Amino acid sequence: MFSPACCNFCWDLCFHSRLRVLEQMHAGFLLEAVFSQQPQDLVVVAGQPVTLPCTIPGYHGVVLWIKDGLALGVGRDLSGYPRYTVIGDHSSGEHHLRIQRVELMDDALFECQAVQAAMRSRPARLTVLVPPENPVISGGPVVSLRAGDPLNLTCHADNAKPAASILWIRNGEVLNGAMYSKTLLRDGRRESTVSTLYLSPSNIETGQQIICRASNKAVPNGKESSVTIDIQHLPLVNLSVEPQPVLEGNLVKFHCSAKANPPVTLYRWAKGASIIKDVTGDTYEVMVDHSFFTEPVSCEVTNPLGSTNISRNVDVYFGPRMAAEPQSLQVDLGSDAVFNCAWTGNPSLTIVWMKRGSGVVLSNENILTLKSVRQEDAGKYVCRAVVPRVGAGEKEVSLTVNGPPTISSTQTQQALHGEKGQIKCFIRSTPPPDRIAWSWKETVLESGTSGRYTVETVNTDEGVISTLTMSNIVPADFQTIYNCTAWNSFGSDTEIIRLKEQGGSQGSTGSIFLFFSFEGDHNQPLLCVLCNGCADDHVAQCFTIPHWVL
Repeated sequence: MFSPACCNFCWDLCFHSRLRVLEQMHAGFLLEAVFSQQPQDLVVVAGQPVTLPCTIPGYHGVVLWIKDGLALGVGRDLSGYPRYTVIGDHSSGEHHLRIQRVELMDDALFECQAVQAAMRSRPARLTVLVPPENPVISGGPVVSLRAGDPLNLTCHADNAKPAASILWIRNGEVLNGAMYSKTLLRDGRRESTVSTLYLSPSNIETGQQIICRASNKAVPNGKESSVTIDIQHLPLVNLSVEPQPVLEGNLVKFHCSAKANPPVTLYRWAKGASIIKDVTGDTYEVMVDHSFFTEPVSCEVTNPLGSTNISRNVDVYFGPRMAAEPQSLQVDLGSDAVFNCAWTGNPSLTIVWMKRGSGVVLSNENILTLKSVRQEDAGKYVCRAVVPRVGAGEKEVSLTVNGPPTISSTQTQQALHGEKGQIKCFIRSTPPPDRIAWSWKETVLESGTSGRYTVETVNTDEGVISTLTMSNIVPADFQTIYNCTAWNSFGSDTEIIRLKEQGGSQGSTGSIFLFFSFEGDHNQPLLCVLCNGCADDHVAQCFTIPHWVL
């Protein structure tokens, strides 16, 4: 009938109380005592107050409160428990236990006992709920990661009873797939919870806020912590060029705009393989020439993660520039002659091959091929390039045809009887003639003097002039046939020349030779006159021929 939990300090009280109870029972003085209120099972959140009721009307004896089998004190004296107080009207039998600011240690089994009546209440379970501490997201409040990397977030919710549940929330939506674990603490009551969330690179954006919400029965609405996602990346670069297209020699502005996280730390500019050292900002201005069309301008932007390089060519309009210069050729008669002429220009250019002095277009390609050349194909050829509305350029080359000599001389030349006379032979030959000979009757003379006859050979830019000079012209000289013959490795040519007596006054002993020449920077056609027997013997006088004559 009596509680076995009486403590030592109240043993005497218990013993003497039992004696008095026996005496009263024996004497018939103890009235029947009944609980009108007993403590009930309660669930309370730590930090809140709670009252456990206990009412025994008509009972004026000692009341004990028992916690997990141990008495808290005698009657209303609970000095060992500062947060515990017995409240209520003692005369009405009210012995309520009031606990201020419930703590985890109050999670126990409580009884109210009427000692003299040998009664105890039903056991009442006081369950204390402990909310989790504020959740903590590792690495917060800003979590940085490199673009392309997945995101792993870990949230801790510690010291909760019962263990906290954790939700991940983004933009008001719950994120599923998190891993969850919990650990029981040493007190055997509280637990700590860890939740790990994995998000793939395609499922995250910079600036997003992700919330970790931890809740249990103590805080149904939960506690929250959040992190902001900071996705770091190499500079994203755009290089603009204004204006485009642009005529060579004008000003162009390059602007290198970049988005970077972390921010940009360095700009570096280059043209082709050359660093532009005097430009360090995001803008580069320069007067452009043709080289900007083929050598790109590059902008390299750097941040702590690395560098991004982007380059642009400029659409520069420029006139023709020689890329592969054609070379003059010397080919054998009957062989092919191939000229190669390459130009660059912008916009696209047109190439024209022509022979100087001719209006016939031979080719519109870089390559001009002349099949099985003849001696009349020899001469000057022009490769001309035109960039519409921008400019033009040309390059001249020569074609020399190796073949037998060709002799061009007046077949009848004049001299005065009794005077010195000359006949001339003009020889074109590539390669140069190996031998030139004059022959008449039974005489052959290549050079030097024989009797009245002297042979002299003069080289000019246009060919070779061989002159046969006769002193003291006699009538027989006008009846003689003179042969001028030239040889080279490809063959020979012969011209027959007659001497005719010249009428007119004394002293007019000259002979006139006419031939064409091409000279000057633009190979202007010239008409040349060579006078034999004049004051300026062997000196050709040349005159420009107007284009309209040709």
